[in-house]
Amino acid sequence: MSEKQLFWLGSSYNDLKEMPEHIQDIFGYALDLAQNGKRHPKAKPFKVKGESGIIEVVGDYDGDTFRAIYTVRYDDAIYVIHCFQKKSTIGIKTPQKDVTLVTERLKRLKSILKKEM
Repeated sequence: MSEKQLFWLGSSYNDLKEMPEHIQDIFGYALDLAQNGKRHPKAKPFKVKGESGIIEVVGDYDGDTFRAIYTVRYDDAIYVIHCFQKKSTIGIKTPQKDVTLVTERLKRLKSILKKEM
């Protein structure tokens, strides 16, 4: 199996680069594993209505929680959808604005890929 290409949607790359180095290392390793058909121990499915193959990796640093969301549903590429610091003060639920952003970026990705076919 050859390594899948890695693509960054929207501001996800710049958002990752703003995170602490420890978090960048965790997410970078998770993405490297995904590119090679493997899964990071902290990776788990991220539920988006009507979607499959969406993965979330969570990292904690200095009392803050960070998340990277990407898709493994395509045979030739990994698409990083969103990287962000979770700022919700209520439970572990992902803030709605981040879920909306993930959904919008997935729609755009599908539209772009459909046009290329």
